[in-house]
Amino acid sequence: MTEPPTNHNAIEVVDFRKVYDSTLAAAGISFSLPAGTVGALVGPNGAGKTTTIRALCGIIRPTSGTLRVAGLDVQTEPLRVKQLVAYVPDDPPLFETLTVWEHLRFIASAYQVEGYQQRGAELLTQLNLDSKRNALASELSRGMRQKVAIACAYLHDPAVLFFDEPLTGLDPAAIRLLKRTMVERAERGATVLVSSHLLALVEDICRHLIVLRHGKCLFSGTVEMARECYAESGSLEDVFFRVTEEE
Repeated sequence: MTEPPTNHNAIEVVDFRKVYDSTLAAAGISFSLPAGTVGALVGPNGAGKTTTIRALCGIIRPTSGTLRVAGLDVQTEPLRVKQLVAYVPDDPPLFETLTVWEHLRFIASAYQVEGYQQRGAELLTQLNLDSKRNALASELSRGMRQKVAIACAYLHDPAVLFFDEPLTGLDPAAIRLLKRTMVERAERGATVLVSSHLLALVEDICRHLIVLRHGKCLFSGTVEMARECYAESGSLEDVFFRVTEEE
């Protein structure tokens, strides 16, 4: 894995604001996520989840505030941040005329991954993509496209992984597989932040919860803390509704 600078929190967001024309997408969001953790970023549509993730990846610039990934300021050291992270959006834009294997080769070249052939082959096997190795992206189903994006994200062994609604288009077996790979990555020291509306599907893998609504952070802490404060014996879904009801 690419070694990030030593820092207890792999992700830190401080008073993040983002304005698009006259629309306030992020209204002073602050939270942190410890290294080696799988965290859930949850909230209704328009809460600011995608905006926050894209800003953490350096895809968009914040209007104000500070965002750090692996101890690096996203605004002042964007290239170093990009070397350490991977981002899987909900509808990954693939190169339609490239094969699955050519996507991996392209990523290996971009990130200078040595010996990518073995790692790439292992990822294809792990994600059940062996039979699609030479298929063009244009020939793939949405679920298969999602798997290709995940394989590309894992190839350079990033320190921090961002998943934006990654379960969209995946069948139950693929969802179970993806969840297992997320946990495995965290156990190896990576940090995973996953946004999802499907709280029940990520409940068993997430140890940290961040709740957004209307561009604000309503809660950030461990799942245990959330249950103690809002729904001791309830599910993450129960916690989410209690948090948002008390806004």
